[in-house]
Amino acid sequence: MHLSSIFGSYDVRAVYPDTLDEQGAYAIGRALAIYLKQATIVVGRDMRTAAPAIQEALMKGLTEQGSDVVDIGLVSTDMSYFACGKYGYGGAVMVTASHNPPQYIGMKFCRENAIPMSLTTGLKDVCALAESGDFPTPPRTGMITPKDVYADWISHALSFIDTSTLKPLRIVVDAGNGMAGKVIPQVAEKIPVTIIPLYFELDGTFPNHLANPIEPENIKDLQDKVRETNADLGMAFDGDADRVFLTDETGAIIPGTLMTAMVAKMMLGKQPGETILYNAICGDICPETIVTNGGKAVRTKVGHSIIKQDMRTHNAIFAGEHSGHYYFRDNYYADSGLIAALIVLELISKDGRKLSEIVQEFDRYHASGEINSWVEDIPAKLAKIKQAFADAQLDELDGITIRYPEWWANIRASNTEPLLRLNIEAKTAEELTKQTEKLTTLIRS
Repeated sequence: MHLSSIFGSYDVRAVYPDTLDEQGAYAIGRALAIYLKQATIVVGRDMRTAAPAIQEALMKGLTEQGSDVVDIGLVSTDMSYFACGKYGYGGAVMVTASHNPPQYIGMKFCRENAIPMSLTTGLKDVCALAESGDFPTPPRTGMITPKDVYADWISHALSFIDTSTLKPLRIVVDAGNGMAGKVIPQVAEKIPVTIIPLYFELDGTFPNHLANPIEPENIKDLQDKVRETNADLGMAFDGDADRVFLTDETGAIIPGTLMTAMVAKMMLGKQPGETILYNAICGDICPETIVTNGGKAVRTKVGHSIIKQDMRTHNAIFAGEHSGHYYFRDNYYADSGLIAALIVLELISKDGRKLSEIVQEFDRYHASGEINSWVEDIPAKLAKIKQAFADAQLDELDGITIRYPEWWANIRASNTEPLLRLNIEAKTAEELTKQTEKLTTLIRS
């Protein structure tokens, strides 16, 4: 089995059993044990139909190569990072394919202290070892110990807010038949909220809609339910429940940029003067909010392993991405949709206004959202764009960012496909329409 095709920049994404089966998972387990020098590894999984078989094969590989394994069972991805950091294990593997369709399976990895592993920081070596099949006989066989981390995780997540300030909010939560269906009821027991559940049954076939809330069609049911029940807000989690998207009480989606700004304001209210990171495609409201609230704003490249490293470098308390990933220093620099959502609940409770009114304060610009275009020669196309906007303020932190007084745009290559991703933000709707037309024509011509 050619495993190199399934190792991406940050994780393993495969189709079961075509590109990853039990034999492949076993080989990855043995290779990881060698790479992490037989450390104790924590292993969790999501509700996908192939996850139990893949987890078992992975753990067999790890133990037969001398690693001890702590099996945390059915969990969200952020719980696997937490378990690794909290209990001092040497690494973690989460068996999940995140928001991908049901035929997919995969793995997310981190080393000690929940430090992410990417192709450039270990995954390439693990892949090469697994493909070689050259596994030395270890001095011992490891043991598997089951561990329930739910109680510790929930009290940790709740430690980010003052639960005594929470109002009795009514929240529609769409778990998309993913792991939020197991996590959210246990969180709700501890706080004075009413949860109106949508698709809480764990089901890796995704019978209602794909657990990918970045696609508008997948949160239509949430929006309808929020309006129908007069809820205070809605939350949609992806399959492995590490990302969250919110709607206000009218069902309007709150973009990741605005959520980043809202959480940043709350974080700086409690920890003044700290550094906060935002990625290259977050809107201008992010740095503006950070600076206005006395923080230090640092712009960073897109991608979780880069952001987590940058957070450590800058000792940042928080980082946000437009894609629904929110990272916290006091969460081992790892991301958690749940923690971000709880902070917004505290914000609504303390503010007293409706969420739509709170959001309005941050919603000052007009944004295109991500526009993807298939491009054959990406470097040539980026050079052409640079030439066309030579009089702009240009930077190449991540792809190309073009900046003018009235608008800015970022054009960057996808890490996984031959696509160019375009994001534009403007001060007026007219300017946004004009520049979107101009740039998409240039990219697609």
